[in-house]
Amino acid sequence: MDKIPVYFMPGLAASPAIFENIHLPAERFECHYLEWLIPNDNEPVSAYAKRLAEGVKHQNPVLIGVSFGGVLVQELAPIVQARKTIIISSVRCNTEFPRRMRFAKASHIYAVFPTGMMSDFGWMRRIFRRNRFIAKRLELYDKFMSVRDKKYLDWAFKTIINWDRCDPDPAVIHIHGDMDEVFPPKYLQNFIPVAGGTHIMVLSKYKWLNENLPRLIEEQ
Repeated sequence: MDKIPVYFMPGLAASPAIFENIHLPAERFECHYLEWLIPNDNEPVSAYAKRLAEGVKHQNPVLIGVSFGGVLVQELAPIVQARKTIIISSVRCNTEFPRRMRFAKASHIYAVFPTGMMSDFGWMRRIFRRNRFIAKRLELYDKFMSVRDKKYLDWAFKTIINWDRCDPDPAVIHIHGDMDEVFPPKYLQNFIPVAGGTHIMVLSKYKWLNENLPRLIEEQ
């Protein structure tokens, strides 16, 4: 029996290393990992997805995306004719954005976000060294953030804030932690809840994902 090709897309600026604890049965699945590209000037997400599709070498793959990567795999799905699309800690359309993101879009405040400061978390870790929760979170971001190019970060924030998908695709499988602080569950509809899952549940709830992803991928 042919193995099912599964392509993973990490979250904003993150490397595929965030999937280091996700293990699908090797006899049934063939796992591949997509990486962020540096965007062209004023590149729309549709054009970016077409370039990203060049890295997909199999027909009818399964796509799994985390956070902003979940947005990208939804744009990528029709291009590569995905057999199934699964998003984790993400949203299926812009009506599921929290109020602060809607405000950022209306006010264009995203345009002045200091993305250049995200290239070095050291100064923030020093500031918050006495807050163990924040310090640990910053340590994780520093470890897994692989794209620190300001052009990419500016593009990424602008792109997700202005994502124009208004209607959710009912075929998209949405897995979401009930404690996600970036995309609060109260704004979402029709998702699979994971108890205790935060926005970084791909790292903290990998056991749940390892147990459930094979079934979600294979079931009709």
